[in-house]
Amino acid sequence: MTVKQPTTEKNLDGYGFPPIEWERVHTALDGIAAISPMEPSTRYWLGTVRPDGRPHVMPVGILWQDGVFWFSAGAGTQKAKNIARDPRCVVTISTTGIDIVAEGTAEKVTDEATVQRIANAFGASAGGWQPTVRDGAFWHQYSAPSAGPPPWDLYRVTPTTFYGLASAEPYGATRWRV
Repeated sequence: MTVKQPTTEKNLDGYGFPPIEWERVHTALDGIAAISPMEPSTRYWLGTVRPDGRPHVMPVGILWQDGVFWFSAGAGTQKAKNIARDPRCVVTISTTGIDIVAEGTAEKVTDEATVQRIANAFGASAGGWQPTVRDGAFWHQYSAPSAGPPPWDLYRVTPTTFYGLASAEPYGATRWRV
């Protein structure tokens, strides 16, 4: 996986633990890339900003590939409407041993070749959910209940800041800007 190296690191731990090694986050992200986005042992949430400034958070199926996060959503969903107005968002991931928060920006991707490549990646990693690609979007007989009806637009979230919060030894909390 291509992950940018951090440009800054800040230890956020208040109990005297040293900063978490960046490699630990990198390894966790690579590990989740190898399993289904729907796997119960790994949970993903996407947080966006409503027009009035209130947060909107939903669990989503996310794919980590090429150093960015990928997800799909129907145009009528709140998350899609929020991103169209304000692309700032956050992806949170609960993994074994470390929780990861990634702040960044989301953008809709319509390039047919990219959408097809990511559709294939979802199919290879998501236990058989293989959407077809038509008119720059995903189509399938089903998706997540919160995705709305097809077509589903593809979004890329490019992280700018990561937080690692260790839930197993060695403990700690660290922020990285990439």
